[in-house]
Amino acid sequence: MYPKTPGAAQFFSGTNYYYPHSVLMTLVQRRFHPMELLRLPEPPWNAPGTFDHINTQLDLMTTLDRVTWTVRAFAPTLTLASSFGAEDMVLLDMWAKSEATPIDVFCLDTGLLFPQTYDLINEVENKYGIQVRRVIPQLSVSQQALQFGPNLWERDPDTCCQLRKVNPLSRQLIGYRAWMTGIRRDQTINRRQAPLIGWDSTHNLVKVNPLAPWTYTDVLDYLTRHNVPFNPLHLQGYPSIGCQPCTKPVIDERDPRSGRWQGKEKTECGLHL
Repeated sequence: MYPKTPGAAQFFSGTNYYYPHSVLMTLVQRRFHPMELLRLPEPPWNAPGTFDHINTQLDLMTTLDRVTWTVRAFAPTLTLASSFGAEDMVLLDMWAKSEATPIDVFCLDTGLLFPQTYDLINEVENKYGIQVRRVIPQLSVSQQALQFGPNLWERDPDTCCQLRKVNPLSRQLIGYRAWMTGIRRDQTINRRQAPLIGWDSTHNLVKVNPLAPWTYTDVLDYLTRHNVPFNPLHLQGYPSIGCQPCTKPVIDERDPRSGRWQGKEKTECGLHL
């Protein structure tokens, strides 16, 4: 790359570099994709606006290219925290369709997941040839009942989520530069402004959301078109699947998370706040 100089041809809009015509032609002949030229800024990455340009460029890419770029940019210090919901299955399949550089995949095994979720985890491991790490809370369900009383999720779901999800996630993200998630902007009010990439100040690493602009219909279309395995509960009125005691079929089809914590004001487990 060359510093900006008068008369040079700009190849990649918004960068601080121009490419002379001869270099431009070489890149075109080699069929370089803009993804090849999108580089991370130098750390630290927690300053406001750090990822503005990258967000703009990622928005112009296909979702598969976003996933591929994320893997190239951050692996092996990239992790995917998967609930094995429909969105996470899209990401896993796209990762497999990229260069398939090994990345860390783990699930928060709260001890309260649906049997169908455990079955799907086994199916994913066989189909994609990966080993999913099962991250368990410090307290088993029975130990939690002894310390906090039975069925804590009914009396104090926030504390239950903190113990069984939020705390284990925080411990697992230590040492990684980035984590990739399947959150979408239309899922909840809290997620409406989710960027494609940004700094996660809660966990002190980069957070990448390749599916942020997708709809639930987009997700289901992808799973069907590409024959991707998914949780059969999605066909039974469960667009969002968490722990079994706290997940019911949706009561409002316009709100994909209305089946979570029904009867309570709670809409988030705390992982993405």
